[in-house]
Amino acid sequence: MSCPRCAEGYILPDEPKGSILPDFSGAYLAPNPDTETRSDRTVIVLTDVFGLPAKNPKLIADTLAERLRCDVWVPDYFNGRPIFKLDAMNLPEKVDRRMTIWDWLRFFWKNILFNLGAHWSSRPSVADQRVASFIALIKEKKGYKKIGAVGYCFGGSTCIRLASTGLIDGSVICHPGPFSLSQVRAIRTPVSWVCAETDEFFSNSKQNQCEAELAGRKGTDRFVDYEFKEYKGVVQGFACRPNLAKPEVVESYKSALDQTASWFEKTLVS
Repeated sequence: MSCPRCAEGYILPDEPKGSILPDFSGAYLAPNPDTETRSDRTVIVLTDVFGLPAKNPKLIADTLAERLRCDVWVPDYFNGRPIFKLDAMNLPEKVDRRMTIWDWLRFFWKNILFNLGAHWSSRPSVADQRVASFIALIKEKKGYKKIGAVGYCFGGSTCIRLASTGLIDGSVICHPGPFSLSQVRAIRTPVSWVCAETDEFFSNSKQNQCEAELAGRKGTDRFVDYEFKEYKGVVQGFACRPNLAKPEVVESYKSALDQTASWFEKTLVS
């Protein structure tokens, strides 16, 4: 499930520096810029509903590869059929504008009703299996010892579920789509949360519930390191599709990237 905010945003400037690799299920690779030094860690970027056709996740991968000095991958976990088409992206509404019933109806008519096949073919259980298969593939072919995952919107929800599997060693969850508290209870890897002030799916109340669940593990063998950071004046989607017309939103986007890179520096240690 998605919401009208999921279709809002901007395409980032610049062009990706990496490449699509057919031998890795069509994933995008932003390679480690240190060509003479091999890193045994890697990060995968789980995209929003626009998938690989959008430049944004590739540019994010390029930035993280430069910052972390390791390979960063963007898997095609929609199998060539993103849930939303790129031309469905709309310019963002005002931050303080709440979604109305008419917004939801227009959104459902335009992006859901006539695209049900894409939604079904990449339902969570299917997308999760594709991600698991991709992780197995890069482990086998590249021999990585530490794997991190950062997910945005739809990818954020995927990342929450992934954090319970033991397949990754650290995760960053950015303004996730729908998820359950039982999925949060199952998390067993260090997790950093990137939160928007205005978010229909991840309200302040739900943030507090998630934080209370993770804080309640302190002093037990189920404790995992965690952090929550809320960015003021932004809406869901800012960490991957920032409103380029607003300098303060662009600054929050950059700060969220800083948070992501810092978390992986902390958690993906051999």
